[in-house]
Amino acid sequence: MPLFNHFDFVAPFYESFIPPRIPEKLLALADLPVDGVVLDAGGGTGRIAQFLHGKTAQVVVADQSFKMLQEARKKVGLRPICSLTERMPFRDNAFARIIMVDALHHVDDQFQTAEELWRILAPGGRIVIEEPDISSFRIRLVAIAEKLALMRSHFLSPPHIANLFHFPNARVRIKKEGTNAWITVEKEPG
Repeated sequence: MPLFNHFDFVAPFYESFIPPRIPEKLLALADLPVDGVVLDAGGGTGRIAQFLHGKTAQVVVADQSFKMLQEARKKVGLRPICSLTERMPFRDNAFARIIMVDALHHVDDQFQTAEELWRILAPGGRIVIEEPDISSFRIRLVAIAEKLALMRSHFLSPPHIANLFHFPNARVRIKKEGTNAWITVEKEPG
């Protein structure tokens, strides 16, 4: 873990810079509402998860930044859990849906994160990862800026993200629009 945690530092004013928005495309790709529990992995302040409240039995926000989770705790219907995405404190097959928005490029081990998300996804469940598309010039500039800010960012192309989910019973799709990409991973039942 770095000595300086950027997300702890920006937590109190994070949503001033990146305001909450109704994630319409994400909601559609996640096929919500759904019975069961939804996890927002790397969900920070809950700026996206707050829009899932009422569309599922429960919404869990997992993040490694305690201060980001303090902000999430202020929102209705969210259950914040402090956790790395590489080692999550949940039982196998615990979640009907898992979302991860603008967070995969911040984790230390993207392969281990993919394996862990797959482990905790229930059969018949779905993972939706929304990431900036590194093939966009604008996002390449963002990646450089994050490196200069000494963030541990490592952006992957949408096909590379899709390849993290190489599991035999996984069905993976990529959708791109503007500077965003959505990688949808379904775990076949049984």
